[in-house]
Amino acid sequence: MAIVKVIEVIASSEKGWEDATKNGIKQAGKTVKNILSAWVSDQKVIVKDNEVTEFRVNLKISFEIK
Repeated sequence: MAIVKVIEVIASSEKGWEDATKNGIKQAGKTVKNILSAWVSDQKVIVKDNEVTEFRVNLKISFEIK
């Protein structure tokens, strides 16, 4: 049996959704060990002068507690 915990992380990127997701996992991995998976629960963009300037994702990251 494994005990799994889920945390929510908000991450961003100027490049795109995939990069924002990778940034979130990378940042979380600095303090959270044993990450198993992540679910993108929401996506948003920031718009300035009718241009998309930033992509944001809400991630639900699951990790095993040992």
